Amino acid sequence: MARPGRQAMNGALVIGGGPAGLMAADALLSAGHPVVLAEARPSLGRKLLMAGKSGLNLTKSEGFPAFLSNYGPAAAALRPMLSAFPPEEVMHWAEGLGQTLFTGSTGRVFPHGMKASPLLRAWLARLDGMGLQRHTRWRWTGWDGEAVLMDTPGGALRLTPPVTVLALGGASWARLGSDGQWAEIFARAGLPVTPFAPANAGLCVQWSTHMKPQFGAPLKGVAFHAGDLVSRGEAVISARGLEGGGLYPLSPALREGAPLAIDLCPDIDLATLSKRLSRPRGKQSLSNHLRKVVNLSAATRALLMECARPLPDQPAALAALLKALPVPHAGLRPMDEAISVAGGVPFSALDQGLMLRERPGTFVAGEMLDWEAPTGGYLLTGCLATGLWAGRAAAARLAACPPPGP
Repeated sequence: MARPGRQAMNGALVIGGGPAGLMAADALLSAGHPVVLAEARPSLGRKLLMAGKSGLNLTKSEGFPAFLSNYGPAAAALRPMLSAFPPEEVMHWAEGLGQTLFTGSTGRVFPHGMKASPLLRAWLARLDGMGLQRHTRWRWTGWDGEAVLMDTPGGALRLTPPVTVLALGGASWARLGSDGQWAEIFARAGLPVTPFAPANAGLCVQWSTHMKPQFGAPLKGVAFHAGDLVSRGEAVISARGLEGGGLYPLSPALREGAPLAIDLCPDIDLATLSKRLSRPRGKQSLSNHLRKVVNLSAATRALLMECARPLPDQPAALAALLKALPVPHAGLRPMDEAISVAGGVPFSALDQGLMLRERPGTFVAGEMLDWEAPTGGYLLTGCLATGLWAGRAAAARLAACPPPGP
């Protein structure tokens, strides 16, 4: 077997061409350092482009304390990064790339074009203009001492950059590049990785044949409860269970096996609901009575019958059921079907600049880190913010420790 070619580098190596990697490259180039960006797939930003198919939710316009709280247990570790690149800065950044934005009624921020491709093209043009050297089909295969090993179309390479930023994604949507194989490299090197688990994933529910007419129907105007978590939003009844943005924030609790309960009338208190249900219904069916007195949709009524038949006759008992309908489930969908994952490199293995304590000069960003957040702009902002933070820290290290001259 031929020995890999050795290539010394005076600048930075960024591995991973998603939002975190591109933002790290941007920070390094802006600081005046040359950057080589390596991406294993044939093109850059594949998962970003997939996110753009549903509108590219860039961030969430809300007060910073509320915004930060959506990162759960990782909020404290992420606070410095998110403070340095909060939602308003994300918006300014996108506008600087020629994107006009709008904020929806729930605070979610989107480009007017509702696509990722114009932003990605403008971003890559900016980076190319700053001197970015980018290579596709370059796959990282590990370390050999201080050398970074790459498998490329031209053969194996041994690169010796003074700094490296790893932004290889998590372990969902493997076909787009986030296959999580880097965790095996970390394990071989004795570096800690928290096991991956699905986040922002659909829920497995075994429906009876009576639910088939409702497949594809939305559940609107409800509130989902699991453990200590509550979420208002929409979900869709599918052949495999439930999925949608209203359900995804409950992933941490559902992943641990917490039961799911749905408040079918979250805007009506229990006493008022009981009073409404006490109205005489005459000869009309209970289903029609529920439609009229509490405005339950056909999908919601079908879900009620599926999970709680026979329904109680007493209005108070029925009201309590409508406020907390138990939905039996078999856990989250498989990890590769999840929008994102929990798990990854723990913050305890990193210094304040996201540099690996055991490998000085190697930084980690994006979904490789052990954090999770719901959809709604939090995921993308977290990837951009950690990429920027790692890139700036890598640039500072280069400035403080310039490579020796020839």
